[in-house]
Amino acid sequence: MKNIDTAFRHVRGFTMLVIIGCILISCFSLYKSFTLVSQMQNNVYILANGKALEAYASDRKDNIPIEARDHVKTFHQFFFTLDPDDKVIKSNVTKALYLADESAKRIYDDLKENGYYSGIISGNVSQTIKVDSITIDINKYPYQFRCYATQNIIRTTSIAYRSLITEGNLRNVSRSDNNPHGFLIERWNTIENRDLSTENRK
Repeated sequence: MKNIDTAFRHVRGFTMLVIIGCILISCFSLYKSFTLVSQMQNNVYILANGKALEAYASDRKDNIPIEARDHVKTFHQFFFTLDPDDKVIKSNVTKALYLADESAKRIYDDLKENGYYSGIISGNVSQTIKVDSITIDINKYPYQFRCYATQNIIRTTSIAYRSLITEGNLRNVSRSDNNPHGFLIERWNTIENRDLSTENRK
């Protein structure tokens, strides 16, 4: 009877160990499965030219500084890149105004009323801009930015270089074809716009 009782205890202990082991293995398998599924959901495969390219999904907060800087840069390039062609001016300014609020529209209306765009067309002037740097404060919402850029104003006989510094706020809005970054520039104003140098064209 003692042998039977001892054997029963051994079998019971071994069975309990097997059951606990199975439970632990099952829990570990479920954990790894959920982890793998979660990782796979962050991967997107894009088919381009017959090749599968892997893209990674990420939270927007990880990309806010990059997207915000590109939004500000794109706005300034559209707003300040001008050629002596009324259609080009309207096209670029329209694209820029999708990225900002009425503060940019007000500046555009003032420039138009003062004959700035008419002068560009009649004087065959081209204007380009090079964005040197953009600072974004993402610790406070709406995000404040300051843009440092250089304008090149190309006339028939000369090229003028001007320093341009602007600032404003960025507010989150819905993404669209006209506003792919999902930001809107608010309270945009010019801090500095002064001549740096002028060189004659040969």
